Amino acid sequence: MDRRGSSETFTRMGTLGIEEEFFVVDDRNRPTSGTDELVYETEPPEILDGRLDHELFKCVIETQTPTIGAGDLDEASEHLDAVRSALVEHAEAHGYGIAAAGLHPAAKWRELEHAEKPRYQAQLDRIQYPQHRNTTAGLHVHVGVDDADKAVWIANEIRWHLSIVLALSANSPYWNGFDTGLHSARAKIFEALPNTGVPTTFASYAEFDEFERTMVETGSIDDRGELWYDVRPHSGLGTVEVRTPDGQADQEKVMAFVEYTHALVTDLAERYEDGETGRKHRRELLDENKWRAIRHGHGATLLSRDLSETVDLGELVDRECERLGVSGIREVYDAESGAEKQRRLHDEAGMDALCRSLRL
Repeated sequence: MDRRGSSETFTRMGTLGIEEEFFVVDDRNRPTSGTDELVYETEPPEILDGRLDHELFKCVIETQTPTIGAGDLDEASEHLDAVRSALVEHAEAHGYGIAAAGLHPAAKWRELEHAEKPRYQAQLDRIQYPQHRNTTAGLHVHVGVDDADKAVWIANEIRWHLSIVLALSANSPYWNGFDTGLHSARAKIFEALPNTGVPTTFASYAEFDEFERTMVETGSIDDRGELWYDVRPHSGLGTVEVRTPDGQADQEKVMAFVEYTHALVTDLAERYEDGETGRKHRRELLDENKWRAIRHGHGATLLSRDLSETVDLGELVDRECERLGVSGIREVYDAESGAEKQRRLHDEAGMDALCRSLRL
């Protein structure tokens, strides 16, 4: 069976789709196995029909918005709110709560159940330890692109910007019950899996298609969905998918990342049409930026776009807001970061208060 996508799927420019991963929690706001009941054994609200799934652990559930018209951020916000509200209502009707963060601070992977779905069992068998401990939850933003080669070029060029997104979204200082000293431990835990992190560049869609084909045909992955890079041309949906942010309880933060991602893709599409050649950044230097974002969050200094100097995150945010006409990421930067808030609540009031704060 051919489980790859096609260049023919890239037909719509600027459409939006938002995928979020959440934690199912019990009455103590601790992760608990609930996805069998919520996904398979009960009828979800209509808006979640076909847009609700589980992940590797039975305590992690995923939602997807419908495809949203090109650049309509108000519609995106309305759909996001409706999907989140429906999920919370569905969970509470069956005795569960919903929480959001890059990692749940009280999740201990040895004590949590894995899903029995054959796809995940095959991944556990193939990948072993890195996947067994993968209690991560993220935010994925899809932006439609109307040409396959354009989508590959945008994915190449957007890579430098992803560390800005990760630093701003950093919301996972705790893993397995202890403080990692990182701001986004999720990014580091997830990076232990194969086919993750900052991807290399591809010269064309044909080159990307050949890579995807090779990975499937050699048994390296079971399907294209197992290419878990921080950004990818999604050959099944015809989008550029940014997979960088930590999960967020705050819907306004989610929309800030949606706004920024859409603006980036739109701007880069115009640059591609204007014949720009691109920067072809070395992956190693982009990895350094990603590490700085993981380690320091809002306090990061990142290598500039030409990689010639370091610049404070706040200055980069100002530049991006002015250049692209966005404002949401400035508000995220000005507010207390997710990681800082988690540490403060833990220090001031303990783990119970921290866990309560993550609940939607």
